[in-house]
Amino acid sequence: MRKVVIAALALFGVALAGPARAQSGDIKFFIGAAPGGPVEAYARIVAEHMSHTLGANIVMDIRPGANGVVAAQAVQDLPADGRSVWVATQSMIEINPFVYPDMHWGIDDFVPLIKGVEAPLALIANPDVPARTLPELIAWVKANPGKLSISSYSPGTPGHFLGVQMNQRFGLDLAQVNYKGSTPQITDTLGGYVKIGFFQTAPVIPHVQTGALRAIAVTSATRFAAMPDTPTFAELGYPDFLATVWYGLLLKKGTPVDVVAKFEAAAKAAHADPKVRAALAPLGVDVVAVTQPEFGKAIHAGAGHWGALVKATGFKASE
Repeated sequence: MRKVVIAALALFGVALAGPARAQSGDIKFFIGAAPGGPVEAYARIVAEHMSHTLGANIVMDIRPGANGVVAAQAVQDLPADGRSVWVATQSMIEINPFVYPDMHWGIDDFVPLIKGVEAPLALIANPDVPARTLPELIAWVKANPGKLSISSYSPGTPGHFLGVQMNQRFGLDLAQVNYKGSTPQITDTLGGYVKIGFFQTAPVIPHVQTGALRAIAVTSATRFAAMPDTPTFAELGYPDFLATVWYGLLLKKGTPVDVVAKFEAAAKAAHADPKVRAALAPLGVDVVAVTQPEFGKAIHAGAGHWGALVKATGFKASE
């Protein structure tokens, strides 16, 4: 995945460097994901373009921890002046409020600026699995009760709760195995230690292309351009398995309206630029560039969907 990130950054002429020392007047992009990953790559590519539009230097402030909660809180602790931007993902704002009981902010404490890119998740199997289709996979799991598990790239994410949904929807007894990142999940699936799981598409696509892993279905509404031969759950008759992982930008609630408008215009211009789109392509994402009010509505709709699943499981982040 790091090679993909470096390629994406190089395409747009952006260096993958450590956090720069912020100067007075700089804008900070707070990133709650691990350094060197696709969220940081997305932020750097977009920031490079936005910095020229805004006429200000943009620096990355990488604060991983608690699936983005640490970075979000850092933005909440600073003035609502547009100098602090939260680079959020779908699970960070739509799911975290339901799994972290001691959080000091909610989804309405941020102004949704732009949902920049998104990608579905993919149900992936080790080639040793004697199933090539979803019906065959379900039948195989039912024929091996109590013996199999399903993995996700991290607890408290869509990948985790899609596994829960698999059990509920199809009457399965798959044990949950939640990793701390896509790399160990992929490594163990390649090795056959776990046989199936819900994966982020970007890091798993190369393994599907080589045949090292097998794609069963994706969670997008229509076929995913980067995996055109893989059917969607919807076309297989299960539209309730609709889920995407997105990366976007949010400002603190209370940011002046004129500042929000200026940032939104800069963000839209960045995502519309062909060079930015080309640089983002290696990350295995689709550029969507959804702004207010649709972005805000989507966040609330997503929170309603995932919140119901989280509450049904009783899952908390400490687990």
